[in-house]
Amino acid sequence: MNFEDFNLSEKTLRAIYEKGFETPTPVQEKVIPILLKKEKNLIVQAKTGTGKTAAFGIPLIELLENKGYVQAIILTPTRELALQVSEEINSLKRKRLKILPIYGGQSIKRQIDHLKRGVDIVVGTPGRILDHLERKTIDLSKVEYFILDEADEMLDMGFIDDVEKILKNTNGEKFFLMFSATIPKRIIDLAKKYIKNYEVIKILDKQLTTNLTEQIYIELNESDKFEALCRIIDVEDDFYGMVFCRTKVEVDTVSSKLIERGYDAEALHGDFSQYQRERVLKKFKEKKINILVATDVAARGIDITGLSHVINYSIPLNPEHYVHRIGRTGRAGKEGIAITFVTPKEYRQLFRIKKFSKAKIKEGKIPSVEQIIKARSEKIKKDILNHNKNIQKVYYNLADELLEHAEPREVVAKLLSTAFKSLNPENYKKVSPTSKAKEVVRLFIAKGKQAGLTKKDLVKFIVEKTNINPKVISDVLVLDKFSFITVPYKEAEIILSIFKKRGRRSLISKAKERN
Repeated sequence: MNFEDFNLSEKTLRAIYEKGFETPTPVQEKVIPILLKKEKNLIVQAKTGTGKTAAFGIPLIELLENKGYVQAIILTPTRELALQVSEEINSLKRKRLKILPIYGGQSIKRQIDHLKRGVDIVVGTPGRILDHLERKTIDLSKVEYFILDEADEMLDMGFIDDVEKILKNTNGEKFFLMFSATIPKRIIDLAKKYIKNYEVIKILDKQLTTNLTEQIYIELNESDKFEALCRIIDVEDDFYGMVFCRTKVEVDTVSSKLIERGYDAEALHGDFSQYQRERVLKKFKEKKINILVATDVAARGIDITGLSHVINYSIPLNPEHYVHRIGRTGRAGKEGIAITFVTPKEYRQLFRIKKFSKAKIKEGKIPSVEQIIKARSEKIKKDILNHNKNIQKVYYNLADELLEHAEPREVVAKLLSTAFKSLNPENYKKVSPTSKAKEVVRLFIAKGKQAGLTKKDLVKFIVEKTNINPKVISDVLVLDKFSFITVPYKEAEIILSIFKKRGRRSLISKAKERN
């Protein structure tokens, strides 16, 4: 299918091709024709990176004319996404449409001035839009298009009630379009309450994560995470990555410790002002810093790709966040590496991520001190031997003087030890083995001989359901009404996650402690 098949105007087609778009993505193929004809309301399940902004942006710039009042409103969960969507639509338009991003952290007076002068499309965050509604500085009664972007994120961030309040301020004749990576029940309830005649379109990839991203998890103790992070950065020739933490406090702690160690790092989280955020992002995009430590909320909607690494310092609680995080690596044909730190108690969450993303996440190890020193030594050799810049005469003179007083090998070694302190093994702390690595767990199975179960059947049943190695299952005991098995901690977490309660009682649970 081509963009010409949508019967778009010459102006719009020229804008599309100037953007470098060649053919429509699957979400654009499905959404654009329906939106152009206003046939029905839509709930679209599509993940980030599928071209969804253009899917609704192209019809808006094709259909709307400059009228001086709000004809379309697009709600996004974060200010970064609001800016990104606004910029994308602006880059497509070839007519006098006024598009205004509205979000917190920006001068409300300036926003009010723009709204008074007349705006056709508003892209905003729920909180600031509500603020304008309460001040009566925005009128949504003539809105023809109501677009909700990243609806599941709105739900996760607690904005759905705000969205409902905004919807109540619009007319009943508008066209409603909702995009969401997943479609929870709460989203469907919202649609049923406020819109009629809607269709659900699902754009799903079998492989949610990019094949260009090597995915690794490292089992370690919580206390060893920072040491592991430093080793991963040091072993790489050209590290350029994001480090994701679960909380603002953790972001501040990790970034401060990195800076203290001499790394070019910055933090990013929700407490930053808009000026601070833009300053940090500019530095990172221009590679003036090579490490950005952030929370999921702060990083949402940020257009930063082509990273060499994404480090999940804290394993994400939401499997979708994992997909969003690692999607920043391995783009534009470049390979990337996603590394997730997993403490022994977090194997259940790792299994959930594997199941959701359908990704092969293989086990890795923390780089050893020997590996780091070897890697850095190779880089130093390469940099020195490939040094092609003109060396000033003063350096040759100093080299001659030094060689008159000492052996060449000793001179070079002293220079290296002065210039490259990172080769000192004492810079690195010891990493302790995980305390739970060899711990075993006794599991209770609510079936026994009376259900026709034998030891062999029980092991086979568990292996088929969980795909764990049968060799790790030991101490199998089958009694009349119930049974027991013993497995390592890691495998226990996997088994328990699969046999999680589906009714009043789980088939498999942790056994009570034996006296």
